[in-house]
Amino acid sequence: MKYLLRLSYLGSSFSGFQVQCGRTENTVQGELCRAGRELFRTECKVSGCSRTDSGVHALDYAATLETESETVISPEKLPRALGAFLPPEIVVYSATEVDENYSVRRHVVGKEYEYLILNSPSPSPFLTDRAWHVPHALDEDKMNEAAKHFVGAHDFCAFMASGSDVKNTVRTVTKCEVTREGDYVKVSVAADGFLYNMVRIIVGTLVEVSEGKIAAGDIPDVILSCQRKRAGRTAPPEGLYLKTVTLDN
Repeated sequence: MKYLLRLSYLGSSFSGFQVQCGRTENTVQGELCRAGRELFRTECKVSGCSRTDSGVHALDYAATLETESETVISPEKLPRALGAFLPPEIVVYSATEVDENYSVRRHVVGKEYEYLILNSPSPSPFLTDRAWHVPHALDEDKMNEAAKHFVGAHDFCAFMASGSDVKNTVRTVTKCEVTREGDYVKVSVAADGFLYNMVRIIVGTLVEVSEGKIAAGDIPDVILSCQRKRAGRTAPPEGLYLKTVTLDN
């Protein structure tokens, strides 16, 4: 059987979602494979809708779990059954049966990320590894003015970290906005797809707009330059959350 899982995870203790060949770090995919093996008493294949970096969290994530076990577990019972073998940082909250040829990556039509900044003089022990602490005051209005320039179909090569072998760097951003709730500044970015570290570089760039290092009106030129050095720094991973994954089924 093959199941489509929807899950959430706190990424602080994981080296991203995907198991890396030849490496032994703890990953979300590895934990799902281990839980599946314990439950079905055989190896299970787990595939995710995307990679997430070490320390990045997911409020909503889609993955498939495939097993050839003769043990049959209904989709309704699978989340709780898997949960008995998963660490508390990973929660599967729904499962549906899908065709054996189903590929979750091919069915993704959009994702939305949310980045959380704690903008206060002092850090919070309750947000350790869960938000980027920026002690100096941020101008969310100036950041939001700059954020609007990211909306649309653009070549986001300037907002991609080195090490990626992606050939097509054009993505369509449908939402990029900055909001503040007290000491919390949130950056929300939705698109049909994302490049390696794209959201974290966008966030770092918006912070540098607030700091006066980059002008809000210069963002279109930074995008057109396709030069990574023209964009801002890469925000740390702990503030990044995959908020929603939209599938076409």
